[in-house]
Amino acid sequence: MFQQKIKEATMGQWIKFSIVVFFVLLFFIWHGNPTILLSLILFFDIYITRFIPWTWWKKAKNKTLRTVMEWIDAILFALIAVYFINLYLFQNYKIPTSSLEKTLLVGDHLFVSKIAYGARTPNTPFSFPLVQHTFPWGTKSYIEGIQWESRRLAGLRNVERGDIVVFNFPAGDTVVSNMQAVDYESICYGIGKEKLEQKNLNLDSLKSSSIDVRSLCLSIGQKVIKSNPQQYGELLYRPVDRRENYVKRCVAIAGDTIEIRNREIFINGKMQNRPNGVQHYCEIASKTTITQDLLDQLSISKEASEHSYMGQTEDGLHIYLIPLTESDQKYLSSLSTIVKVEEHNIEDLTSQRSAMYPMGYNLNWTTDNYGPIYLPKSGDTISLSLENLALYERIIRNYEGNTLAVRNNEILINNIPTKEYIVKQNYYWMMGDNRHNSADSRMWGPVPEDHIVGQPLFVWLSLNPDKNLFDGGIRWNRFFKGAKK
Repeated sequence: MFQQKIKEATMGQWIKFSIVVFFVLLFFIWHGNPTILLSLILFFDIYITRFIPWTWWKKAKNKTLRTVMEWIDAILFALIAVYFINLYLFQNYKIPTSSLEKTLLVGDHLFVSKIAYGARTPNTPFSFPLVQHTFPWGTKSYIEGIQWESRRLAGLRNVERGDIVVFNFPAGDTVVSNMQAVDYESICYGIGKEKLEQKNLNLDSLKSSSIDVRSLCLSIGQKVIKSNPQQYGELLYRPVDRRENYVKRCVAIAGDTIEIRNREIFINGKMQNRPNGVQHYCEIASKTTITQDLLDQLSISKEASEHSYMGQTEDGLHIYLIPLTESDQKYLSSLSTIVKVEEHNIEDLTSQRSAMYPMGYNLNWTTDNYGPIYLPKSGDTISLSLENLALYERIIRNYEGNTLAVRNNEILINNIPTKEYIVKQNYYWMMGDNRHNSADSRMWGPVPEDHIVGQPLFVWLSLNPDKNLFDGGIRWNRFFKGAKK
Protein backbone atom coordinates (compact mmCIF):
# COMPACT_ATOMS: atom_id res chain seq x y z
CA MET A 1 0.00 0.00 0.00
CA PHE A 2 2.81 2.43 0.93
CA GLN A 3 4.81 1.70 -2.22
CA GLN A 4 1.66 2.00 -4.33
CA LYS A 5 0.96 5.46 -2.91
CA ILE A 6 4.49 6.58 -3.75
CA LYS A 7 4.19 5.28 -7.33
CA GLU A 8 0.87 7.12 -7.80
CA ALA A 9 2.34 10.46 -6.68
CA THR A 10 2.56 12.95 -9.52
CA MET A 11 5.52 15.12 -10.48
CA GLY A 12 3.65 18.13 -9.09
CA GLN A 13 3.30 16.44 -5.70
CA TRP A 14 7.04 15.67 -5.56
CA ILE A 15 7.97 19.22 -6.55
CA LYS A 16 5.76 20.68 -3.80
CA PHE A 17 7.18 18.24 -1.25
CA SER A 18 10.77 19.04 -2.32
CA ILE A 19 10.16 22.76 -1.83
CA VAL A 20 8.76 22.10 1.66
CA VAL A 21 11.74 19.86 2.52
CA PHE A 22 14.14 22.63 1.43
CA PHE A 23 12.54 25.18 3.77
CA VAL A 24 12.23 22.72 6.66
CA LEU A 25 15.96 21.92 6.36
CA LEU A 26 16.83 25.62 6.28
CA PHE A 27 14.70 26.18 9.37
CA PHE A 28 16.36 23.21 11.10
CA ILE A 29 19.86 24.56 10.32
CA TRP A 30 18.89 27.97 11.72
CA HIS A 31 16.90 26.66 14.70
CA GLY A 32 19.07 23.66 15.58
CA ASN A 33 16.22 21.64 17.11
CA PRO A 34 16.16 18.07 15.64
CA THR A 35 12.47 17.63 16.49
CA ILE A 36 11.76 19.96 13.56
CA LEU A 37 12.76 17.13 11.20
CA LEU A 38 9.83 15.07 12.50
CA SER A 39 7.54 17.43 10.61
CA LEU A 40 8.85 15.89 7.36
CA ILE A 41 6.81 12.75 8.18
CA LEU A 42 3.68 14.89 8.33
CA PHE A 43 4.51 16.75 5.11
CA PHE A 44 5.33 13.48 3.33
CA ASP A 45 1.82 12.25 4.03
CA ILE A 46 0.24 15.59 3.10
CA TYR A 47 1.94 15.78 -0.30
CA ILE A 48 2.82 12.17 -1.25
CA THR A 49 1.13 9.24 0.50
CA ARG A 50 -2.08 10.96 1.66
CA PHE A 51 -3.11 8.23 4.08
CA ILE A 52 -4.89 10.89 6.13
CA PRO A 53 -7.66 12.57 4.06
CA TRP A 54 -6.54 16.14 4.77
CA THR A 55 -8.85 17.67 2.15
CA TRP A 56 -11.83 15.34 2.49
CA TRP A 57 -14.26 18.26 2.53
CA LYS A 58 -13.35 19.30 -1.03
CA LYS A 59 -15.20 16.22 -2.31
CA ALA A 60 -18.26 16.73 -0.11
CA LYS A 61 -21.57 17.12 -1.96
CA ASN A 62 -22.94 19.52 0.65
CA LYS A 63 -22.12 23.01 -0.64
CA THR A 64 -22.60 24.64 2.78
CA LEU A 65 -20.16 22.20 4.36
CA ARG A 66 -17.58 22.92 1.65
CA THR A 67 -17.97 26.68 2.17
CA VAL A 68 -17.61 26.43 5.95
CA MET A 69 -14.56 24.17 5.67
CA GLU A 70 -12.96 26.51 3.12
CA TRP A 71 -13.28 29.36 5.63
CA ILE A 72 -11.93 27.20 8.46
CA ASP A 73 -9.02 26.09 6.26
CA ALA A 74 -8.19 29.71 5.32
CA ILE A 75 -8.44 30.93 8.92
CA LEU A 76 -6.23 28.11 10.24
CA PHE A 77 -3.64 28.80 7.55
CA ALA A 78 -3.66 32.52 8.39
CA LEU A 79 -3.32 31.86 12.14
CA ILE A 80 -0.41 29.46 11.61
CA ALA A 81 1.30 31.95 9.28
CA VAL A 82 0.80 34.81 11.76
CA TYR A 83 2.07 32.59 14.58
CA PHE A 84 5.39 31.90 12.85
CA ILE A 85 5.78 35.45 11.54
CA ASN A 86 5.21 36.89 15.04
CA LEU A 87 7.45 34.28 16.62
CA TYR A 88 10.47 34.49 14.36
CA LEU A 89 10.28 37.53 12.07
CA PHE A 90 8.21 40.59 12.94
CA GLN A 91 5.68 41.80 15.47
CA ASN A 92 3.46 44.83 16.01
CA TYR A 93 3.87 46.82 19.23
CA LYS A 94 1.81 49.77 20.45
CA ILE A 95 3.34 52.49 22.65
CA PRO A 96 1.05 52.63 25.74
CA THR A 97 2.76 55.31 27.89
CA SER A 98 4.76 58.52 27.56
CA SER A 99 8.00 57.05 28.92
CA LEU A 100 9.77 57.46 25.56
CA GLU A 101 8.46 60.89 24.58
CA LYS A 102 9.59 62.65 22.43
CA THR A 103 11.32 59.79 20.63
CA LEU A 104 8.15 57.67 20.49
CA LEU A 105 4.67 58.96 21.29
CA VAL A 106 1.68 57.38 22.99
CA GLY A 107 -0.36 55.73 20.25
CA ASP A 108 2.58 54.94 17.94
CA HIS A 109 2.35 51.46 16.43
CA LEU A 110 5.78 49.97 15.81
CA PHE A 111 6.97 47.39 13.29
CA VAL A 112 9.40 45.35 15.42
CA SER A 113 12.11 43.17 13.88
CA LYS A 114 12.86 39.95 15.74
CA ILE A 115 15.67 38.94 13.41
CA ALA A 116 17.71 42.07 14.29
CA TYR A 117 19.03 40.58 17.56
CA GLY A 118 18.02 37.02 16.72
CA ALA A 119 14.60 35.51 17.31
CA ARG A 120 14.06 33.39 20.41
CA THR A 121 12.72 29.88 20.40
CA PRO A 122 9.50 30.00 22.46
CA ASN A 123 9.17 29.05 26.13
CA THR A 124 5.50 28.32 25.47
CA PRO A 125 5.25 26.87 21.94
CA PHE A 126 1.50 26.28 22.14
CA SER A 127 -0.04 29.73 22.30
CA PHE A 128 -2.63 31.78 20.42
CA PRO A 129 -1.08 34.36 18.05
CA LEU A 130 -1.57 38.12 18.59
CA VAL A 131 -2.41 37.62 22.31
CA GLN A 132 0.45 38.16 24.77
CA HIS A 133 -0.80 36.20 27.77
CA THR A 134 -4.53 36.63 28.50
CA PHE A 135 -7.69 36.60 26.37
CA PRO A 136 -10.15 39.49 26.88
CA TRP A 137 -12.40 37.18 28.89
CA GLY A 138 -9.60 36.41 31.36
CA THR A 139 -8.25 32.95 30.45
CA LYS A 140 -4.62 32.30 29.50
CA SER A 141 -3.76 32.40 25.80
CA TYR A 142 -1.08 29.73 26.09
CA ILE A 143 -0.72 26.15 27.34
CA GLU A 144 1.28 26.39 30.54
CA GLY A 145 2.00 22.68 30.95
CA ILE A 146 4.29 22.49 27.91
CA GLN A 147 7.37 24.70 28.20
CA TRP A 148 10.68 24.61 26.34
CA GLU A 149 14.04 26.02 27.31
CA SER A 150 14.46 29.13 25.20
CA ARG A 151 17.54 29.86 23.09
CA ARG A 152 18.36 32.78 20.82
CA LEU A 153 18.86 32.13 17.12
CA ALA A 154 21.48 33.89 15.02
CA GLY A 155 20.67 37.57 14.51
CA LEU A 156 21.98 40.43 12.40
CA ARG A 157 23.61 42.37 15.21
CA ASN A 158 24.02 42.75 18.98
CA VAL A 159 22.20 45.21 21.22
CA GLU A 160 24.14 48.49 21.24
CA ARG A 161 24.07 51.58 23.42
CA GLY A 162 21.39 53.96 22.20
CA ASP A 163 19.19 51.29 20.60
CA ILE A 164 15.44 51.41 21.15
CA VAL A 165 14.62 47.86 22.30
CA VAL A 166 11.42 45.88 22.90
CA PHE A 167 11.77 43.36 25.73
CA ASN A 168 9.75 41.32 28.20
CA PHE A 169 9.26 43.01 31.57
CA PRO A 170 11.86 41.30 33.82
CA ALA A 171 10.02 41.83 37.11
CA GLY A 172 6.80 40.49 35.53
CA ASP A 173 7.63 36.89 36.35
CA THR A 174 5.02 36.87 39.13
CA VAL A 175 1.85 38.99 39.27
CA VAL A 176 -1.53 38.96 40.98
CA SER A 177 -4.48 38.76 38.60
CA ASN A 178 -6.24 41.90 39.90
CA MET A 179 -3.10 44.08 39.70
CA GLN A 180 -1.25 42.72 36.68
CA ALA A 181 0.46 46.02 35.78
CA VAL A 182 2.58 45.93 38.97
CA ASP A 183 5.08 43.20 39.79
CA TYR A 184 4.32 40.97 42.77
CA GLU A 185 7.47 41.83 44.72
CA SER A 186 6.74 45.58 44.62
CA ILE A 187 3.18 45.02 45.83
CA CYS A 188 4.36 42.78 48.69
CA TYR A 189 7.06 45.20 49.78
CA GLY A 190 4.68 48.17 49.64
CA ILE A 191 2.07 46.37 51.75
CA GLY A 192 4.65 45.21 54.31
CA LYS A 193 6.25 48.65 54.56
CA GLU A 194 2.84 50.26 55.12
CA LYS A 195 1.91 47.72 57.81
CA LEU A 196 5.16 48.33 59.69
CA GLU A 197 4.76 52.10 59.48
CA GLN A 198 1.19 51.77 60.82
CA LYS A 199 2.79 50.25 63.91
CA ASN A 200 4.96 53.41 64.18
CA LEU A 201 8.08 51.46 63.17
CA ASN A 202 10.60 53.47 61.16
CA LEU A 203 12.40 51.10 58.78
CA ASP A 204 15.56 53.21 58.81
CA SER A 205 15.78 53.02 62.58
CA LEU A 206 15.35 49.26 62.84
CA LYS A 207 18.46 47.59 64.19
CA SER A 208 18.07 44.59 61.89
CA SER A 209 20.10 44.44 58.66
CA SER A 210 18.54 45.83 55.48
CA ILE A 211 18.10 42.30 54.07
CA ASP A 212 16.13 41.26 57.19
CA VAL A 213 13.92 44.36 57.02
CA ARG A 214 13.21 43.80 53.35
CA SER A 215 12.46 40.12 53.92
CA LEU A 216 10.11 41.08 56.76
CA CYS A 217 8.22 43.50 54.51
CA LEU A 218 7.94 40.90 51.73
CA SER A 219 6.76 38.22 54.16
CA ILE A 220 4.06 40.49 55.59
CA GLY A 221 2.91 41.47 52.10
CA GLN A 222 2.75 37.87 50.91
CA LYS A 223 0.56 36.88 53.85
CA VAL A 224 -1.80 39.83 53.24
CA ILE A 225 -2.18 38.98 49.54
CA LYS A 226 -2.74 35.29 50.27
CA SER A 227 -5.42 36.04 52.85
CA ASN A 228 -7.27 38.53 50.61
CA PRO A 229 -7.88 36.72 47.27
CA GLN A 230 -10.99 38.80 46.49
CA GLN A 231 -8.98 42.04 46.60
CA TYR A 232 -5.75 40.89 44.93
CA GLY A 233 -6.84 37.88 42.90
CA GLU A 234 -4.92 34.78 41.88
CA LEU A 235 -1.13 34.56 42.06
CA LEU A 236 0.20 33.99 38.53
CA TYR A 237 3.64 32.98 37.24
CA ARG A 238 4.48 33.93 33.66
CA PRO A 239 7.20 32.36 31.49
CA VAL A 240 9.63 34.84 29.93
CA ASP A 241 7.91 35.07 26.53
CA ARG A 242 4.49 35.64 28.15
CA ARG A 243 5.52 38.64 30.26
CA GLU A 244 4.43 42.14 29.28
CA ASN A 245 6.27 43.76 26.38
CA TYR A 246 8.11 46.98 27.25
CA VAL A 247 10.03 49.38 25.01
CA LYS A 248 12.91 51.55 26.27
CA ARG A 249 16.29 52.85 25.20
CA CYS A 250 19.36 50.74 25.98
CA VAL A 251 21.76 53.14 27.70
CA ALA A 252 24.33 50.58 28.89
CA ILE A 253 25.33 47.10 27.71
CA ALA A 254 26.88 44.06 29.39
CA GLY A 255 30.30 44.89 30.79
CA ASP A 256 29.44 48.58 31.42
CA THR A 257 29.36 50.40 34.73
CA ILE A 258 26.52 52.92 34.73
CA GLU A 259 26.05 55.88 37.04
CA ILE A 260 23.66 58.85 36.99
CA ARG A 261 24.90 62.15 38.42
CA ASN A 262 22.54 65.12 38.48
CA ARG A 263 20.49 63.66 35.62
CA GLU A 264 23.52 63.00 33.39
CA ILE A 265 24.44 59.41 32.50
CA PHE A 266 28.02 58.23 32.92
CA ILE A 267 29.20 54.99 31.30
CA ASN A 268 32.51 53.65 32.60
CA GLY A 269 33.17 57.09 34.10
CA LYS A 270 32.53 59.04 30.87
CA MET A 271 29.53 61.38 30.54
CA GLN A 272 27.24 60.46 27.65
CA ASN A 273 25.56 62.84 25.22
CA ARG A 274 21.81 63.10 25.63
CA PRO A 275 19.80 61.68 22.71
CA ASN A 276 17.64 64.34 21.04
CA GLY A 277 14.40 63.01 22.52
CA VAL A 278 15.49 62.96 26.16
CA GLN A 279 13.46 65.20 28.43
CA HIS A 280 13.23 66.05 32.14
CA TYR A 281 10.65 67.87 34.19
CA CYS A 282 11.23 71.61 34.00
CA GLU A 283 9.89 74.36 36.20
CA ILE A 284 8.37 77.08 34.02
CA ALA A 285 7.38 80.54 35.23
CA SER A 286 5.02 82.28 32.81
CA LYS A 287 3.35 85.69 32.80
CA THR A 288 0.24 84.10 31.28
CA THR A 289 -1.37 80.66 31.40
CA ILE A 290 0.13 78.17 28.98
CA THR A 291 -2.42 77.25 26.32
CA GLN A 292 -3.28 73.81 25.06
CA ASP A 293 -2.18 74.93 21.59
CA LEU A 294 1.34 75.53 22.91
CA LEU A 295 1.36 72.12 24.62
CA ASP A 296 0.22 70.52 21.35
CA GLN A 297 2.95 72.40 19.52
CA LEU A 298 5.49 70.87 21.92
CA SER A 299 3.87 67.41 21.50
CA ILE A 300 3.13 67.21 25.24
CA SER A 301 0.63 64.40 25.79
CA LYS A 302 -2.40 64.78 28.03
CA GLU A 303 -0.90 62.18 30.38
CA ALA A 304 2.22 64.29 30.81
CA SER A 305 0.49 67.68 31.05
CA GLU A 306 -2.71 67.09 33.04
CA HIS A 307 -1.00 67.71 36.40
CA SER A 308 1.46 70.29 35.11
CA TYR A 309 -0.02 73.45 36.69
CA MET A 310 1.55 74.08 40.12
CA GLY A 311 -0.16 77.35 41.04
CA GLN A 312 0.49 81.10 41.01
CA THR A 313 3.17 83.10 42.82
CA GLU A 314 2.53 86.29 44.83
CA ASP A 315 3.77 88.41 41.91
CA GLY A 316 1.30 86.76 39.53
CA LEU A 317 3.55 84.30 37.71
CA HIS A 318 2.02 80.97 36.69
CA ILE A 319 4.21 77.98 37.62
CA TYR A 320 4.20 74.75 35.59
CA LEU A 321 6.08 71.49 35.87
CA ILE A 322 6.34 70.03 32.35
CA PRO A 323 8.70 67.46 30.75
CA LEU A 324 10.82 69.18 28.08
CA THR A 325 13.71 68.35 25.79
CA GLU A 326 16.69 70.70 25.61
CA SER A 327 15.40 72.13 22.30
CA ASP A 328 11.94 72.71 23.86
CA GLN A 329 13.59 74.50 26.77
CA LYS A 330 15.40 76.85 24.38
CA TYR A 331 12.20 77.52 22.43
CA LEU A 332 10.15 78.36 25.53
CA SER A 333 12.94 80.55 26.88
CA SER A 334 12.74 82.63 23.70
CA LEU A 335 9.05 83.49 24.24
CA SER A 336 8.32 86.91 25.72
CA THR A 337 5.71 85.51 28.12
CA ILE A 338 8.12 83.01 29.70
CA VAL A 339 10.20 84.31 32.62
CA LYS A 340 12.07 81.12 33.60
CA VAL A 341 12.68 77.60 32.29
CA GLU A 342 14.78 75.44 34.57
CA GLU A 343 15.29 71.68 34.85
CA HIS A 344 13.61 70.53 38.03
CA ASN A 345 15.55 68.82 40.81
CA ILE A 346 13.38 66.02 42.15
CA GLU A 347 15.76 64.94 44.91
CA ASP A 348 13.18 66.16 47.42
CA LEU A 349 10.98 63.20 46.44
CA THR A 350 12.55 61.00 49.12
CA SER A 351 9.68 58.50 48.92
CA GLN A 352 11.16 57.22 45.67
CA ARG A 353 14.38 56.05 47.33
CA SER A 354 12.93 52.78 48.67
CA ALA A 355 11.36 52.11 45.26
CA MET A 356 14.70 52.23 43.46
CA TYR A 357 16.43 49.00 42.44
CA PRO A 358 17.43 47.09 44.49
CA MET A 359 14.11 47.72 46.20
CA GLY A 360 14.11 48.16 49.94
CA TYR A 361 17.84 48.33 50.54
CA ASN A 362 18.02 52.08 51.30
CA LEU A 363 21.01 52.94 49.13
CA ASN A 364 19.70 56.52 48.84
CA TRP A 365 19.65 56.27 45.04
CA THR A 366 17.08 58.31 43.10
CA THR A 367 16.11 58.81 39.47
CA ASP A 368 18.55 61.74 39.15
CA ASN A 369 21.45 60.30 41.16
CA TYR A 370 21.87 56.55 40.84
CA GLY A 371 24.63 53.98 41.07
CA PRO A 372 27.27 53.13 40.16
CA ILE A 373 26.21 49.61 39.22
CA TYR A 374 28.08 47.08 37.07
CA LEU A 375 26.17 45.17 34.36
CA PRO A 376 27.60 41.65 34.19
CA LYS A 377 28.26 39.86 30.91
CA SER A 378 28.14 36.14 30.18
CA GLY A 379 31.08 34.37 31.81
CA ASP A 380 31.83 37.11 34.35
CA THR A 381 32.86 35.96 37.81
CA ILE A 382 31.28 38.32 40.35
CA SER A 383 32.68 38.59 43.86
CA LEU A 384 29.75 38.45 46.31
CA SER A 385 29.43 40.00 49.75
CA LEU A 386 26.56 40.94 52.02
CA GLU A 387 27.13 44.55 50.91
CA ASN A 388 26.67 43.97 47.15
CA LEU A 389 24.42 40.89 47.15
CA ALA A 390 21.31 43.03 46.75
CA LEU A 391 22.50 44.22 43.32
CA TYR A 392 22.76 40.69 41.92
CA GLU A 393 20.09 38.86 43.90
CA ARG A 394 17.46 38.86 41.12
CA ILE A 395 20.08 37.87 38.53
CA ILE A 396 21.18 34.83 40.54
CA ARG A 397 17.74 33.70 41.70
CA ASN A 398 15.08 34.92 39.28
CA TYR A 399 16.86 35.15 35.93
CA GLU A 400 19.38 32.31 36.16
CA GLY A 401 17.34 29.82 38.20
CA ASN A 402 19.40 29.29 41.35
CA THR A 403 18.39 29.13 44.98
CA LEU A 404 19.88 31.89 47.13
CA ALA A 405 19.99 32.26 50.89
CA VAL A 406 21.94 34.03 53.62
CA ARG A 407 22.58 32.08 56.81
CA ASN A 408 24.85 33.17 59.63
CA ASN A 409 26.23 35.97 57.44
CA GLU A 410 27.20 33.40 54.79
CA ILE A 411 25.90 33.42 51.18
CA LEU A 412 24.59 30.08 49.88
CA ILE A 413 23.83 29.45 46.19
CA ASN A 414 22.08 26.12 45.61
CA ASN A 415 22.85 25.35 49.30
CA ILE A 416 26.62 25.69 48.70
CA PRO A 417 28.52 28.42 50.60
CA THR A 418 30.21 30.77 48.14
CA LYS A 419 31.81 34.18 47.73
CA GLU A 420 31.48 34.41 43.94
CA TYR A 421 29.12 33.65 41.07
CA ILE A 422 29.71 32.98 37.34
CA VAL A 423 27.08 34.83 35.28
CA LYS A 424 25.32 32.85 32.52
CA GLN A 425 24.04 35.63 30.22
CA ASN A 426 24.41 39.29 29.28
CA TYR A 427 22.50 42.09 31.01
CA TYR A 428 21.41 45.51 29.73
CA TRP A 429 20.26 48.79 31.28
CA MET A 430 17.03 50.18 29.78
CA MET A 431 15.65 53.68 30.40
CA GLY A 432 12.89 55.84 29.01
CA ASP A 433 13.73 59.13 27.30
CA ASN A 434 11.09 60.84 29.46
CA ARG A 435 13.49 60.46 32.36
CA HIS A 436 11.28 61.77 35.17
CA ASN A 437 8.22 59.86 34.00
CA SER A 438 9.51 56.39 33.22
CA ALA A 439 9.43 53.10 35.12
CA ASP A 440 12.65 51.50 33.92
CA SER A 441 15.85 49.77 35.05
CA ARG A 442 16.23 52.29 37.84
CA MET A 443 13.15 50.68 39.41
CA TRP A 444 13.52 47.00 38.44
CA GLY A 445 17.16 46.52 37.47
CA PRO A 446 19.02 45.03 34.50
CA VAL A 447 17.26 43.31 31.60
CA PRO A 448 18.52 39.76 30.87
CA GLU A 449 19.45 38.92 27.28
CA ASP A 450 16.83 36.16 27.10
CA HIS A 451 14.14 38.84 27.67
CA ILE A 452 15.11 40.82 24.54
CA VAL A 453 12.27 40.65 21.97
CA GLY A 454 13.48 42.80 19.08
CA GLN A 455 14.27 46.19 17.58
CA PRO A 456 11.59 48.63 16.37
CA LEU A 457 12.19 49.58 12.73
CA PHE A 458 9.57 52.23 12.04
CA VAL A 459 6.18 53.64 13.04
CA TRP A 460 3.54 52.24 10.67
CA LEU A 461 0.55 53.89 12.39
CA SER A 462 0.25 56.72 14.91
CA LEU A 463 -3.00 57.61 16.70
CA ASN A 464 -3.21 60.50 19.14
CA PRO A 465 -5.33 59.31 22.13
CA ASP A 466 -5.96 62.94 23.15
CA LYS A 467 -7.62 63.85 19.84
CA ASN A 468 -10.71 62.86 17.89
CA LEU A 469 -9.89 60.43 15.08
CA PHE A 470 -11.03 62.91 12.41
CA ASP A 471 -9.67 66.01 14.14
CA GLY A 472 -5.95 65.45 14.57
CA GLY A 473 -6.29 61.92 15.91
CA ILE A 474 -4.15 60.49 13.11
CA ARG A 475 -0.55 61.71 13.13
CA TRP A 476 0.14 61.43 9.39
CA ASN A 477 3.62 62.96 9.75
CA ARG A 478 4.79 60.02 11.88
CA PHE A 479 3.91 57.29 9.37
CA PHE A 480 7.02 55.27 8.46
CA LYS A 481 9.15 57.37 10.80
CA GLY A 482 12.26 55.41 11.79
CA ALA A 483 12.35 54.09 15.35
CA LYS A 484 15.82 52.54 15.62
CA LYS A 485 17.42 55.39 17.54
